[in-house]
Amino acid sequence: MGFAEQRFSVNLSILFTELPLLERPAAAASAGFTAVELWWPWPGSPTPRRSELDALRRAVQDAGVRLTGLNLYAGRLPGPDRGALSVPGEESERFRANVDVAAGFAESLGCTALNALYGNRVDGVDPAEQDALALENLSLAARAAGRIGAVLLIEALNAPESPLYPLVSAPAAVDVVDRVNAATGRDNARFLMDLYHLAMNGEDLPSVIDRYAGRTGHVQIADSPGRGAPGTGSLPLEDLLDRLREAGYDGRVGLEYKPGDRPSDRAFDWLPREAR
Repeated sequence: MGFAEQRFSVNLSILFTELPLLERPAAAASAGFTAVELWWPWPGSPTPRRSELDALRRAVQDAGVRLTGLNLYAGRLPGPDRGALSVPGEESERFRANVDVAAGFAESLGCTALNALYGNRVDGVDPAEQDALALENLSLAARAAGRIGAVLLIEALNAPESPLYPLVSAPAAVDVVDRVNAATGRDNARFLMDLYHLAMNGEDLPSVIDRYAGRTGHVQIADSPGRGAPGTGSLPLEDLLDRLREAGYDGRVGLEYKPGDRPSDRAFDWLPREAR
């Protein structure tokens, strides 16, 4: 089948970042893409001004692209943080304040996937306390996602780059998915399968795909090592995406890789324009 049989979305928080935020949707459209995704675009503010939300909404609409995925507030990302929802105190409160804002923004653009990064372990805090807080906040987010017809995504990261993040394997992330679904009864929590992170963890990717494709709400890719475009590392991404389709995954594939030392619009030469 190959790359041409997939449907892709471009992550505008790692690609096209040489441009101001409001210019990125149009740049993705000019490169031939019809769908984009974003980390929370205002890392310093879980509740930005309405004018900021409106401006980004117009930029997406005017570009003629669809927002297909949005991260909930995750602290300083990019930066040292890996989420806020399991961090006691102010960060957890900021996550809670963000949930309805993010869900409302997503709904206004027809976005049906919200990604909630778990958060790092905190020195001096019992991990069990963080996990209980995480379940409470993830349940809150899952209910908000359910109200707009969206899924809540829970992602495994990689231990070498995120050593304080507790979900560093597919089974660990899927276990949290199960806990959230049991707590809410909504069954709208899903696994975000990022093949780059799982590869960095040394996981058997074909086995992960076979085991968890049916529990997966979104897939993201970058080559490994290096987190570059497909073909810059050693991952057989074309074969892995074919295996995902054969296992029943028919959703979009998020391009979440670094463009390297070139403009982002030149980082897609691995993918024919007609396949974007």
